[in-house]
Amino acid sequence: MAISPKLEMRQGQGLVMTPQLQQAIKLLQLSHLELASYVESELERNPLLERDDGPEGGAERRREPATDDPVGSDKTTEATAERGDETADLKLDGSENDAGKDLDTDFDNVFTGEPAVTASSQAAEFQDSGWASMGTGTGGQFDSTNFDSQDQLQAEKSLHEHLTDQVNLTISDPAERLIAQHLVDGVDESGYLRIDLEALAERLGATAEIIETTLLQLQALDPPGVFARDLAECLGIQLREKDRLDPAMEALLGNVELLAKRELGQLEEICGVDGEDLAEMISEIRELDPKPGDSFGVHLVQPVVPDIYVRSRPDSSWHIELNSDTLPRVLVNKQYHASVSGSIKSEDEKTYVADCLQNANWLVKSLDQRARTILKVSKEIVRQQDAFLAYGIQHLRPLTLKTVAEAIDMHESTVSRVTSNKYMATTRGIFELKYFFTSAIPSADGGAAHSAESVRHRIRELIALERVDAILSDDQIVTVLDAEGINIARRTVAKYRESLRIPSSVQRRREKKQAL
Repeated sequence: MAISPKLEMRQGQGLVMTPQLQQAIKLLQLSHLELASYVESELERNPLLERDDGPEGGAERRREPATDDPVGSDKTTEATAERGDETADLKLDGSENDAGKDLDTDFDNVFTGEPAVTASSQAAEFQDSGWASMGTGTGGQFDSTNFDSQDQLQAEKSLHEHLTDQVNLTISDPAERLIAQHLVDGVDESGYLRIDLEALAERLGATAEIIETTLLQLQALDPPGVFARDLAECLGIQLREKDRLDPAMEALLGNVELLAKRELGQLEEICGVDGEDLAEMISEIRELDPKPGDSFGVHLVQPVVPDIYVRSRPDSSWHIELNSDTLPRVLVNKQYHASVSGSIKSEDEKTYVADCLQNANWLVKSLDQRARTILKVSKEIVRQQDAFLAYGIQHLRPLTLKTVAEAIDMHESTVSRVTSNKYMATTRGIFELKYFFTSAIPSADGGAAHSAESVRHRIRELIALERVDAILSDDQIVTVLDAEGINIARRTVAKYRESLRIPSSVQRRREKKQAL
């Protein structure tokens, strides 16, 4: 067979990731803080973009048609001004298993249909309706009592500054002060020294003895326990200051892992004390501060700002609304574009202005599409988890990204991006959207499956109700859950218990006996 060059034509389909499509995908997965930063950079880079300062600002420009717009900016230029106020009313009738059969969705602009709802007014309304923290790390609760944001913004002296001031006052030798400053730089936020002393000695050309001598001086600084290299040393420094570091206490600190396991019998033998003396020693240790540096340089509280608000209505439906405060509002300045277009002289200038206009229109459209997609996904999540919102975590249903994607006719990856770094405020707390997606635990009687999160919550409840004479083992918890229709293995119970940071039944029994 002869080899020769030839031309062939083939027809096929493929997805081309245009820059505009890449931009839309990127915006979809950004949190509101990242989105605000991105829009800010675009405002600085693109002279045709400007902020929308309100319903009156830029109204004249919104009415002007967009010229030279390849994507139809007649709609997209106006959309961003109203995008932040999209709402959806979700009416759910029927039982908790059939929730969401009747769906009535209405997209309205609250500027025209109802009074604008701001983040502060929403927070006040939810506070009145009663918020409950779920205790899972993803829930939240508003507490406006005696809260002053100015108190949180006051500048406080950091631990590093506090230690540096003391070093300048207590250490006069230049060499020791240099070593001390390096040691101060190696202290973490909790007050522990996180630096290799041998590496420091080699880097500074100092002996190990002078490093240790300087460290001993620093360990006498305030707060007591600072510059410790581990928990035992931190507690020992504080006990030494109180003149309570006797040989028995040193033996106890040398076996803190046994103390954590409540191995009191072994500790009595190691320390050479009886049960009463050991209880007194443990009581003294409990009065110490295991993290002495936490009282300095308190971090500013960064509350989670929800992207979606979900409110219950008197007719048992749900009102779903985007938080307009988290959505940037930008407009395309058509007047400025018209003025600069008339003075263009070179081809490069014409290309630059055309690119700016196209990018501006695409950004406005992408922001609008992002908001609508978030609202659409949130509406389906509320429909699926109606029982949880109405009755609590015990009724949290198993849910996957694929289920939501099929229900709203979107790709699973799109739903995944929407649920990343987005939060929903409900009457039961503030939750990340991914919180509502949990794996399924089969039912023992063949009924509806249970969500993993609700099973974890049930395990926590069972352990919280334990009596000292009736501590539940993992096997016993499996038996109780099986009687309640939850088919779960013992190793799964152990995994969930460990994820909740609940100790084993042996350790819980020791703790409860000691508490008595």
